[in-house]
Amino acid sequence: MAHPDHYRILEVSPTATQAEIKQAYRRLAKLFHPDSNLHTSNHDQIAQVNAAYEVLGDPQNRRSYDQQRLQGARVAVDAWDWNQPSATRQERAAAAQAHYRQQQHRGQQADAQLELWLHQVYSPVTRLIQQILKPLQAQLNELAADPFDDELMADFQDYLDDCHDRLSQAERLFRSVPNPPVIASVAAHLYYCLDQIGDGIEQLEFFTTNYDDYYLHTGQELFRIANGLRREAQAAIREIG
Repeated sequence: MAHPDHYRILEVSPTATQAEIKQAYRRLAKLFHPDSNLHTSNHDQIAQVNAAYEVLGDPQNRRSYDQQRLQGARVAVDAWDWNQPSATRQERAAAAQAHYRQQQHRGQQADAQLELWLHQVYSPVTRLIQQILKPLQAQLNELAADPFDDELMADFQDYLDDCHDRLSQAERLFRSVPNPPVIASVAAHLYYCLDQIGDGIEQLEFFTTNYDDYYLHTGQELFRIANGLRREAQAAIREIG
């Protein structure tokens, strides 16, 4: 028994955003609901629309549905014997079109996943990284006036506390969306960048408690390495584009 095509029911593309899916659901629910439109009301239709939105309206349910849908398309195409002698020209054409649509859908899915990752992970994470790395030299310049001044050291510790908060945000965002295979190298650069920042913050905090320049220089070096990894991630993104 064939499963219903929820995208067709909601009249949206498989690459539609969650906002577009919600908008389509509201439009169709209003169209077919008897309380809002007696002329077009349809109980069966509104039941299908509700069932489709229950799946596509929830991102986790949608991901599971998309995987099942793609797997079903693969099975259908793989099961077709392109060289069977009994196949008519129309049947071969239909199979070719199905294969083409499958390939197109895979490409659209990959593009949508990449766009989602760039928007929800890469952009905010790199922005947070910059907010951590960029102020370091200015903070050190102020502290250099007198590292033993309690007020100056308190300001530097406040900066490190902000670094901790931003690093935690960046790490949560990095884990929030799976990395598409095409940007594996970009994700690796960001992962190691965040790791170096965490170690750098730790070294700088050691300096605030014992005033040992070794920890200060080590923290600076780790931040320098992190900045290099950030630039490598940017270069990898440009190569993909």
